[in-house]
Amino acid sequence: MTPTLLLAAALPPGVLQFLPFVLIIVVFYFLLIRPNQKRQQTWQQMLGNLKSGDRVTTNGGIRGTILSIKDDAITLRVAPDNIKIEVVKSAIASVTTDEAAK
Repeated sequence: MTPTLLLAAALPPGVLQFLPFVLIIVVFYFLLIRPNQKRQQTWQQMLGNLKSGDRVTTNGGIRGTILSIKDDAITLRVAPDNIKIEVVKSAIASVTTDEAAK
């Protein structure tokens, strides 16, 4: 007998029908869900490490320097007129280092 026939004979008939669905779920987990969870975790860590003086970019494309941080809001100073705006902390897309800004 071939290994496939031995496997089919060893498993109950109902299990063999659900095996492709289980494999699809496993593939979706490793290709879609797990990378998204890692990205979310690094974003949360980046938000937790924000401090005054950091240059940030918001989801809307506004670049500025952090002046103060509250619980859920951040005050930014935006060039060229040094306008102060308050944005929600979750709107921060990335932290821009001084080397990348030059």
